[in-house]
Amino acid sequence: MGRTDRASLLVHVDSARVFEALTQREALQRWLPPAGMHGRFEEFDMREGGSYRLVLTYEDASDAPGKTSADSDVSTTRIVEIVPGERVVHEIDFESDDAAFHGTMQMEWSLHPVEEGTIVEVVARNVPSGIRARDHAAGLTSSLANLSALVGP
Repeated sequence: MGRTDRASLLVHVDSARVFEALTQREALQRWLPPAGMHGRFEEFDMREGGSYRLVLTYEDASDAPGKTSADSDVSTTRIVEIVPGERVVHEIDFESDDAAFHGTMQMEWSLHPVEEGTIVEVVARNVPSGIRARDHAAGLTSSLANLSALVGP
């Protein structure tokens, strides 16, 4: 079984606005790719039981070769649970010839309303061994910062 990684960030807007960004194609495409990457959806069906196929491409793959090709990470994500305004749970499989990236990673995005706005928490369970903890932490933190910039005041 893989490890569990966590990250969170206080976003200074209400949880309804953040939840919208967690579930809309255009918003996800803008904030989910971490710094140094851009993304595009080849398929997108955001509903419980739905799925999407995401291609993340590195702007410069010289320091971080991709999981699927030299410059890309391709994943299929199944939507396990959607609780409006509260939580979205994904199961993610990476396309890779490297067994270190095999297995299903679960990512749970939870929203916690507080007086100052919303704490957005992401918990990644069963992280494949090929994803280094420090790289994953940097990626999760970057995605959260992108989300905050997109929805923030």
